[in-house]
Amino acid sequence: MYLCDGKIDNNYKVTDIELPTNIGKRLEALGMTCGTPVTVLNSKNHGVLIVKVRGTRFALGRNITKKVLVG
Repeated sequence: MYLCDGKIDNNYKVTDIELPTNIGKRLEALGMTCGTPVTVLNSKNHGVLIVKVRGTRFALGRNITKKVLVG
């Protein structure tokens, strides 16, 4: 399942990131690596997804969240 399909207030674990290298490295620098727990805090239709990663809230666009696999 992709992160963009996640339900609000559910916890997921990142299993794979299928993004270009520069964006993937940026997410890794922010703490989103494989095996990291992620909580979906808010979701807008075809818009921004707000997630909590390692205690920090991030707003990610759909073009990024549809490339992050979670389980």
